[in-house]
Amino acid sequence: MPDQPLIRIVDDDAEILHSQRLLLETLGWEVVAYSSGEEFLRHDALRRPGCVVLDVRMPGMTGLEVQEEMEKRGAAHIAVIFLSAHGDMPMAVHTMRHGAADFLQKPADPRYLLERVSACVARSVAKSDLEAELRRLRDLYAALSPRERDVARCIARGLRNKEIARELGIEETTVKMHRGNALLKLQARTSADLVRIFTLLDMKEKEASL
Repeated sequence: MPDQPLIRIVDDDAEILHSQRLLLETLGWEVVAYSSGEEFLRHDALRRPGCVVLDVRMPGMTGLEVQEEMEKRGAAHIAVIFLSAHGDMPMAVHTMRHGAADFLQKPADPRYLLERVSACVARSVAKSDLEAELRRLRDLYAALSPRERDVARCIARGLRNKEIARELGIEETTVKMHRGNALLKLQARTSADLVRIFTLLDMKEKEASL
């Protein structure tokens, strides 16, 4: 299922791959193990939410290079937990600045690893759900006419029909018509629904402009 979380383990140590996969599967998660960064990027479409437990030092692509490639492919909804036997503070800072959720020393404590994976999966699923909702709202908003958008935004500001008519320079009956059309197209029932919709859309636009 594309919306179900997936745990990816990427490590060149076969013993670690096997033990971590068994550990994580105890919680009922679907887990896929990869022996290299190249294999992971070649076979994983990076669409499903979840997390990647990623070794820093591997032959071929390093964990840092894998993280950079995930960034390029727009996989910000997938949390990254780095594991390293040779990690240092500058490396940890670098990975965290690029969006890593955690940086753990090998061998990681099994209980703590499970806790961190659980927290990362929860955040990833929530982020993925929000992105899906934003895509749905953008599609609905795109179907509005320019006047329907004006009226809908006025409603979200708390203006009444008479106030909207005066502000937009149109008849109140026209406002009512556009109001009904906008609510229907946006699949909203109340003005409170419109406030939520425009809050989400405008928040995302502000984030993109930063």
